[in-house]
Amino acid sequence: MNALAAYLQQSSREVETLLDSLLPSEQTRPAILHQAMRYSLFAGGKRLRPALCFAACEACGGTRDQAVRPAAALEVLHTYTLIHDDLPAMDNDDLRRGKPTCHKIYGEANAILAGDALLTLAFELLAGSDLEPARMVMELAKAAGSTGVIAGQVEDIANEGQALDEDTLRFIHRHKTGDLIRAAVRLGVIASGTDQALEPLTRYAEHVGLAFQIADDVLNATSDSDTLGKAVGSDAQRGKQTFVAFLGLEKARREAERLVHEAVALLGDLPGPTAPLNDLAWHVIRRDR
Repeated sequence: MNALAAYLQQSSREVETLLDSLLPSEQTRPAILHQAMRYSLFAGGKRLRPALCFAACEACGGTRDQAVRPAAALEVLHTYTLIHDDLPAMDNDDLRRGKPTCHKIYGEANAILAGDALLTLAFELLAGSDLEPARMVMELAKAAGSTGVIAGQVEDIANEGQALDEDTLRFIHRHKTGDLIRAAVRLGVIASGTDQALEPLTRYAEHVGLAFQIADDVLNATSDSDTLGKAVGSDAQRGKQTFVAFLGLEKARREAERLVHEAVALLGDLPGPTAPLNDLAWHVIRRDR
């Protein structure tokens, strides 16, 4: 196992251990709600956002214990966005991480409520932190709200089938995907107890967030559903605004690589280890799912 795989595995294990201890059991009433929450939350995935949170905290001289609550909150909120994104009213997807989506198993109403409950839990986790809970809540709320992730989702839906427009394309990608990656890194910095590297790591996160979504566009156009664990070719079918549609496949790949080069160039002068942040940035565009 290489260093990055081990780092992702450790991050997943720590976050999942905390979440398993905090989430109500599948038998807790209403059982179907807690089953749906757990089904989606523990369905797999690399836990990239928690790993970025841990890595940013450590790069600033903090510890993993300081970062575990915000890391878990990020994964909980991310899972809510996936549940809602897959709904019939949104992308109407049947597969997520190689498994039937939440609404296919538990019904649309229960999937909506499971997403709502996970969204609420994310802020409960941050509010229980010993390290600047109010600031952490504010950070995640801004990333997730009407000028953050939700803004990107609204524009994504509104612009399906419209003529490609670079400004709109970058707005959608920056908010729908990038804002939560940006929050992951910034929450890690806040958890470390110092703001010394907040500006360069924020810019690092903005580059990585955009590169991540470009890579997602490429995978949607080139992968297969067995490898990706979700539908492929769906962006083109829906007429979505993507970098592949705007730039073409090879130029989109080069743009993602350029963004990662710029991101890792910002990791020069930090008090803690930066190898995980470097490796995670490159992983974003080299992953196969």
